[in-house]
Amino acid sequence: MNAIKTLAKWTLEDYHRMVDAGILADRPVELLAGEIIEMSPEGPIHRFYSEGLAGYFRSRLTGRAWIQEARPITLSDSEPEPDVSIVRSPRERYRDRHPSADDIFLVVEVSFSSLAKDLEIKTKLYAEAEIEDYWVIDLTKRQFIVLRSPYQGTYQSRQELQCGAIAPIAFPDVELSIEDFWA
Repeated sequence: MNAIKTLAKWTLEDYHRMVDAGILADRPVELLAGEIIEMSPEGPIHRFYSEGLAGYFRSRLTGRAWIQEARPITLSDSEPEPDVSIVRSPRERYRDRHPSADDIFLVVEVSFSSLAKDLEIKTKLYAEAEIEDYWVIDLTKRQFIVLRSPYQGTYQSRQELQCGAIAPIAFPDVELSIEDFWA
């Protein structure tokens, strides 16, 4: 006889209680669509490009936005930890909460071994939350996958860029040269 498996979904409240109780301490996990998912280990190349992008945005957006690196954002049934997020200032608004979809200008995932998760699960989560601007940096193909214009849980625009320049929708003056990024 085939056994039926039922997956228990966790709420944000459940997840926060586990975090507060220390149950998830020292475990690299994030809550995605009610499921607690292990995050991929971060190798040197992943860290290098994530830090570089965050540093670039910090230098260009000081006083205009807050830049987070691998920190939680709160969505309806998820608490992902994108590699880089540009969120509304001031930083003090996040003393008692994580940024929510209304606070977010741009979310970036840097992908080496997590590309499938970033292009499937996280794309759906971010589109459903109506995050206008989502970039996936594919380290294996050396390309930016730029997803924009969420509508009914999917992104209407997708570009794959290996050269040229790109800027966050909210900050068109902060143009990033893709060639310089890889240099």
